[in-house]
Amino acid sequence: MPNQDFHHLDHVKEQQTSKKTLWTTLLLTLFFTVVEIVGGLLSNSLALLSDSAHMISDVIALGLSMAAIYMASRKPTQRYTFGFLRFEIIASFLNGLALAIIAVGIFVEGIERLIHPQTVDFALMLTIASIGLVVNIVLTVILSRSMKEEENLNVKSALWHFIGDLISSLGVIVSAVIIYFTGFTIFDPLISMVIGAIIFTGGYKILRESYLILMESVPEKYNLDEIRRDISQIEGVEDVHEMHLWSVSTEHYSLTAHVFIRDNIQPHCVILAINEMLKDKYEISHSTIQIESPIIHDHGEYGKLFLLKKA
Repeated sequence: MPNQDFHHLDHVKEQQTSKKTLWTTLLLTLFFTVVEIVGGLLSNSLALLSDSAHMISDVIALGLSMAAIYMASRKPTQRYTFGFLRFEIIASFLNGLALAIIAVGIFVEGIERLIHPQTVDFALMLTIASIGLVVNIVLTVILSRSMKEEENLNVKSALWHFIGDLISSLGVIVSAVIIYFTGFTIFDPLISMVIGAIIFTGGYKILRESYLILMESVPEKYNLDEIRRDISQIEGVEDVHEMHLWSVSTEHYSLTAHVFIRDNIQPHCVILAINEMLKDKYEISHSTIQIESPIIHDHGEYGKLFLLKKA
């Protein structure tokens, strides 16, 4: 019979609100993407086509986000002892990367059209953009409400996608109006490049946040020195070292630390006190504390200096 590990945490993430929100958003986005691609091709508007390219990335991003939510709900296995929570971050990283690549593509095409201007169908361009504005307002509101209920980096990345789409739709409408009154089609690629800059900004923020989690950096909400001081103040703790704090996924943190304790104190009581403090003050429920002795365990110069101070 294979060994069964006991996990005091499930290492799963059940997010029903996020799941419903993303399904609704995905279906609406898929429908409007088709409408915008057809409209962009018929009107020959780069601003519309750049927005439709962004909408395609939204469909891919939402698909990845849905996969991440379903993966995160799976239980840990003997191979994946943290479960599949990290897939949420991988999906977010890919979403951010897709946004950045699309933004670069829009810039390249925008420069090409600045050099070689093309005619644009004003009426169709304005009609599609107006429909897009309404759709994006609805989706942005839906995602914003979901974020207030559940923290999820994929919903956050989707929200950034649609904030970009909302601004894109406004940009296309402004571009169409300017072209109508001035006849200067140059505003179409100019507006599309502004849209590209907004898309790139959102993509960079998602890339940075997911990259920091993948690199297992200390989450920005925590101060490692402050946590170390709090552990040091637990009765019986004499030294804290080899401490690591990282995110497995959003709102799922893990901490490990080694501590020297007084010889006359019960080690299990120290571990319990540290774990309770971390949970109550910092909301860190997954912590592993290792009790050590500088006399028994080799700590090199660090251990020698500690013993000298103690002597």
